[in-house]
Amino acid sequence: MRAPSSSVRHSVRRSAPVAGALAGALGGAGGAAAAAIGWHYSTILLHPSPHPGLPERVVAAGDGTVELARTRLSAQPGVWGLRGPAGLAVVGPVLDRGRRTVVRELRAGPVPAAGPAVLDAGPFDPDPSARGLPFDDVRVPTDLGLAPAWRIPAPDGGDPDTWALCVHGRGGTRREALRILPALHAAGLAQLVVSYRGDGTAPESPDGRSHLGDTEWRDIDAAAAYALVHGARRLVLVGWSMGAAVGGAFLDRSPHADLVDAVVWDAPLLDWRRTLRRQARNRGLPPTLAGVAARFTARRIGIDLDRFDLVRRPPAVRPPTLVLHSDADTAVPVTLSRDLAAAAPGHGWPVTYREFSGTEHTGSWNADPDGYEAAVTGFLRTLRPA
Repeated sequence: MRAPSSSVRHSVRRSAPVAGALAGALGGAGGAAAAAIGWHYSTILLHPSPHPGLPERVVAAGDGTVELARTRLSAQPGVWGLRGPAGLAVVGPVLDRGRRTVVRELRAGPVPAAGPAVLDAGPFDPDPSARGLPFDDVRVPTDLGLAPAWRIPAPDGGDPDTWALCVHGRGGTRREALRILPALHAAGLAQLVVSYRGDGTAPESPDGRSHLGDTEWRDIDAAAAYALVHGARRLVLVGWSMGAAVGGAFLDRSPHADLVDAVVWDAPLLDWRRTLRRQARNRGLPPTLAGVAARFTARRIGIDLDRFDLVRRPPAVRPPTLVLHSDADTAVPVTLSRDLAAAAPGHGWPVTYREFSGTEHTGSWNADPDGYEAAVTGFLRTLRPA
């Protein structure tokens, strides 16, 4: 995790009275400690580009296999990238499990070197050419400057009037979309894979912080305007994780929201408060500290977190929506997606839900690429039959 930007350090000094008030409310020295932890948790949350490090370890590789130290992540099913000093390799299913190691199929890419590595949900680099698709590097004008995007034309015989806007999650990049681009192409869509403020490629937010979707949606609105200028008449919104929070804000606030024909969300972040409680538990923190962090966060960036509870407060525009989620997600609770699917009929929101098994956050494609892509193309073709 990188150190906070200078703007965040200045904010800490300006907001000291807030920390003091919360500490007092929590009571004495214990309250002060809770406030300090809550402030730190809030700072991590508002950092725009977290980095995972290299938590896995390659024991050996060669002859079409790679042996990894056994962890919950290295033993999960499916197809993954494995990034280390040698570059990005593609690993397939687990072939053998021992007490301390797992052996996986080595499908493509450089043979990993022994030592630290990280499993990557995106096994493709560096751009849509890795998926065999033609594309152009373009720049989307936003209120903060030009944001890079990949523009992929509709296939021959496709629908050039309908553009998919692909929105990555927090800490992610446009690479996140590479897994799904062929499915969207097969469904006949043109595509615009966007960046947004704070992701390391688009212009930074003025305060250097993530705003958790509360301002990032404006960059998606700018992307929609770009698509319309270049021939789009209808939109499909595609998002991963916080990309759904950004998309929900777009559907609630954008003047272009009525042009969205369909939504596809992968492991969607549908409620910041419940997600913060889950992530507090992941860090061994009591749920009350998630509430402290939420109050700090709301004060620091001026966000109304209740507005991001899409289960209870759905967006103003509610197109047909496909939700995909893995049951082993420890970052964003799968119960959020289940609850949305259950509540959606009462909101007049046509939601189709598909659950996958055994993989971590945004790992549904990795668990079952064929099934995932069939779900996406089937959903889109049902809405817009040939």
